[in-house]
Amino acid sequence: MMNSEIIAPQSATIGSDSVREHSKFLIFSVNYEEYGVDIMTVREIKGWGDTTRLPNSPAYVRGVMNLRGVIVPIFDLRARFTGILTETTPKHVMIVLMAGERMVSILADTVSDIITANREDMKCAPDTETTIEQRYITGLIAVDQRMVVVLDIEKLLGKPLTPKP
Repeated sequence: MMNSEIIAPQSATIGSDSVREHSKFLIFSVNYEEYGVDIMTVREIKGWGDTTRLPNSPAYVRGVMNLRGVIVPIFDLRARFTGILTETTPKHVMIVLMAGERMVSILADTVSDIITANREDMKCAPDTETTIEQRYITGLIAVDQRMVVVLDIEKLLGKPLTPKP
């Protein structure tokens, strides 16, 4: 699925309140964990490439890329969740998403699937200590014998970075 392009309508909204009757989710992995995002937020999937690092940005911001004239920040979810930077290879992918009014990209190990889930298929995440704050999780979906954590990209990455003093 590397270097393929997925175009979605611009009117998508995300978050637990906007889960439609039937929703599609792009499933990807980071650090052997599976995550999902609403397919309506996905703009395209690109292979890992060169990025430009920005000074004084958090470690989980890998840099920016120029995507057809739009400067897009690239977030390393492994670093965001665990503090450990991803050692990138040509097999890694960048998933370009709309997070609210902002276009962002997340670095993922692989993209594996697109699934359709009913509203009742999504379960609330249990209140436990995890590396991801509960407010960033829309819910959990059981897929075959595994659980996929559905992320609320708008809450996780939607706000612009504030400059450090």
